[in-house]
Amino acid sequence: MTNSTPISDSNLAQKVTVKLITIDEDYAGQRIDNFLLTQLKGVPKSMIYRIVRKGEVRVNKKRIKPEYKLQDGDIVRVPPVRVSKTDARPGPSAKLTKVSQLESRIVYEDKFLIVMNKPAGIAVHGGSGVDFGVIEAMRSLRPQQKFLELVHRLDKDTSGLLLIAKKRSALKHLHDQLRFKKMQKDYLALVRGAWQAHDKVVKAPLLKLTLKSGERIVRVNKEGKASETRFKIMQRYSECTLVQASPVTGRTHQIRVHCQYTGHPIACDDKYSEQKFDDAMRAQGLNRLFLHAAQLKFIHPDTEEVMQMKAPLDDVLESTLKQLNKV
Repeated sequence: MTNSTPISDSNLAQKVTVKLITIDEDYAGQRIDNFLLTQLKGVPKSMIYRIVRKGEVRVNKKRIKPEYKLQDGDIVRVPPVRVSKTDARPGPSAKLTKVSQLESRIVYEDKFLIVMNKPAGIAVHGGSGVDFGVIEAMRSLRPQQKFLELVHRLDKDTSGLLLIAKKRSALKHLHDQLRFKKMQKDYLALVRGAWQAHDKVVKAPLLKLTLKSGERIVRVNKEGKASETRFKIMQRYSECTLVQASPVTGRTHQIRVHCQYTGHPIACDDKYSEQKFDDAMRAQGLNRLFLHAAQLKFIHPDTEEVMQMKAPLDDVLESTLKQLNKV
């Protein structure tokens, strides 16, 4: 990617601050809105969408939409953007108290990818009232890194293994593995009651809904998308069961809703659980959703080596299990 200063602007200040950026293969395929987030540090998403809609951002001298995907060789006009103190987006340390932990949460890293054990309580990306997520924080912590993109997502309240690609080629390779079901993700969940041994596979279509309050939820609905999760009992307790959940598809809230659908909601799930069960679990010290991405198995995008990563339960989850009576 190369930068140059345009000579056609009449305003001298704009000659200094307007940038023309030539896209190379590292950025080819990335959405223009995500690209601008990396170029305009500290600028809120709302302002980025505004300058795109107004035509201040141009690609090959043409107006584009926020979802436009960059092509190798595109020339992007990035305008000067002034952000007032009231509009400025706070950096990771100001918005998320746990961002400083992210470097220490890296399980594996090379020049192609990062595997992180994400803490609970941090969104993977900004949006819906969250200015900074893991990916924005990592871009801020690694300003020299040209390319950083999420390979997949985890819910804000879910902890565990998260893949981040450091090259466009790696992202495509890993996305292909997800698409063709060559990547295996295993979660640990503590669910209400005695999970039935015969419930090894749950196939229930999932539909996204928005309530009148604006809250977004997911329900099992025949008009929804086909969804499949495989379950394995890890340990039985007197009031609950620790299960391993392995999603075959990757729908929003899939494991959480499939557990609820079977009559065994996950402990302390503020959207899909049951108050009495949650109160009992909180009495044992649980203060978060008991869902953790514990294992990740994939093919390395460069070496083709089979990679198997593991992330232990955090102290809160481990402590909760120790309080329970095994069956």
